[in-house]
Amino acid sequence: MGKTFQELDLSNAFLFAAALEDPETCQLVLEIILGGKLPPINVHAEHSILVSSDFRSVRLDIYANDELEVNYNVESQNQNEGNLPKRSRYHQAEMDVASLKPGQDFNDLRPGYVIFICTFDPFDQKLYRYTFEERCLERDFPLGDETRKIFLSTKGENAGEVPEELVHFLEYMENSTDAFVATVTDDSIHKLHSKVKMLKKARTLEARYMTFEELLKSRENAGKSLGKAEAILELLEDYGSIPEQMKNTIFVEKNPETIKKWHKLAARVTSIEEFAEKM
Repeated sequence: MGKTFQELDLSNAFLFAAALEDPETCQLVLEIILGGKLPPINVHAEHSILVSSDFRSVRLDIYANDELEVNYNVESQNQNEGNLPKRSRYHQAEMDVASLKPGQDFNDLRPGYVIFICTFDPFDQKLYRYTFEERCLERDFPLGDETRKIFLSTKGENAGEVPEELVHFLEYMENSTDAFVATVTDDSIHKLHSKVKMLKKARTLEARYMTFEELLKSRENAGKSLGKAEAILELLEDYGSIPEQMKNTIFVEKNPETIKKWHKLAARVTSIEEFAEKM
């Protein structure tokens, strides 16, 4: 049986997104991750779970920017689907498209961070933090496109190479309890825990979580036919007309693992175009 809302750790995608919708909490978490003070943070509500009445297309990542016009995309990940490198590329493209208006010069593109906080080791190197940027392979200098992708892992083992505060934060992601917080002295972790406890007292948020859980169960049981083309199309029909070529591709596919993967993908994407890109 799944956890109740009161029992959730911050690694739960719903609670994580709800917590980081608060600009102060989002700034606190970003400062822990990036290791320094940031200007005030703005969180973009159109990407949030709390203002969305359409739970079918709900998003659980946080899109924010600071007063220096640096963009951030932050997401909690509990399952390793093997697609985080390409997914980070997609999120960076999304931020770039949103930040550059038609006619603007490309030099006006804002710096951007795509951040995934994982409860698994995405690259099997036993690191708490993996940081990537575009660099020249021949002479090892940065491209200068001002983008950076950071993958954090709660399963890291190199505590001596990262700030203790970051290690405590990653431990807190999976153990968001009074007992754990009592063992650390970081002000940031205590502040974060106070905000999480306040969220858990919000009855309206608890009700939304229960609705969200029901949605997930209904997706999993759609037609009680995981692996059937009809179930995939039923999920995609919420987004409009499905191209005939895509229908044909789905119907002729015989590999059960591929069909199963497509079914899970259809339950997670937010448009037919996104499904086509990732299938």
